[in-house]
Amino acid sequence: MKRLIIATGNMGKLNEIKEIMNTDEIEIISMKEAGVDIDIVEDGKTFEENALIKAKAVCGACGEIVLSDDSGLEVDYLNKEPGIYSARYMGEDTPYSIKNAEILKRLEGVPDEKRTGRFVCAVAAAFPNGEEIVVTETMEGRIGYEERGENGFGYDPIFRPDGYEVSSGELPMEEKNLISHRGKAFRRMWAILSKREEFKQ
Repeated sequence: MKRLIIATGNMGKLNEIKEIMNTDEIEIISMKEAGVDIDIVEDGKTFEENALIKAKAVCGACGEIVLSDDSGLEVDYLNKEPGIYSARYMGEDTPYSIKNAEILKRLEGVPDEKRTGRFVCAVAAAFPNGEEIVVTETMEGRIGYEERGENGFGYDPIFRPDGYEVSSGELPMEEKNLISHRGKAFRRMWAILSKREEFKQ
């Protein structure tokens, strides 16, 4: 069976990607499962640059097609912070409950109409021949007033997608994947890849 390597060590993210891509045609595995254990410095200035840095580094190490995503939360009132630093905001090992509390604190007294923001996800594909493909999608919404919900991870509990009265953390995974930035980006990427010779059965 053909396989696709995802440049992540986050099993929660890997499982989410498997559900999103929803295919039995290929095996989807993490870089660790592919035997790649390297430190990657994400020093890009955009989500797209960081996704490509990771994909190219892992592709170079294993010689196979690699997908990588870089995603994060942009809060308009906070000049689009934490943005590309979402995972490293307040320190990489800082629990998201503390990160979420800090964002809510910085938005104290800010009215609903000014609490706009979005999740952004850039997905990059790196090929052994040097070819690259990058797609970007977003999920627009607003920052809530408290953490709500046990589903999802990261900033999901404080983000309310447009058209919903609940947070991303309260949505069932299947429903969230239909509207999420990551869901849209990986489905778009798989629509491109599945038409290529490398993945045709």
